[in-house]
Amino acid sequence: MIDWDRVAQLRDEVGAEDFAEVVELFLEEVEEVTGRLAKAPDPSRFEDDLHFLKGSALNLGFERFGVLCQDGERRAKRGEAETIEIAPILECYAASRSVFLETIARRAVA
Repeated sequence: MIDWDRVAQLRDEVGAEDFAEVVELFLEEVEEVTGRLAKAPDPSRFEDDLHFLKGSALNLGFERFGVLCQDGERRAKRGEAETIEIAPILECYAASRSVFLETIARRAVA
């Protein structure tokens, strides 16, 4: 679900001090888009929205979420946006976010 090697790599790239800020920004931006997808899904925006989410997810190590977004993005690009099920993508994000935050908190305490 989470690529912890990627998380460690990002933390090394930005530094431990800035890592929390990067995570916070990531979550804010992703939740803005996922919130819109949950409340008012617009198939005409799926390709762009899923592309954005894919990039954000893979940068922070949300591997499974990124893969689902990539699949949806490809389908939207082929003109199949109406067939994309958004709920499983959003559920994966919520589960990934929960695991990520719990694990990060545990590692900070340890």
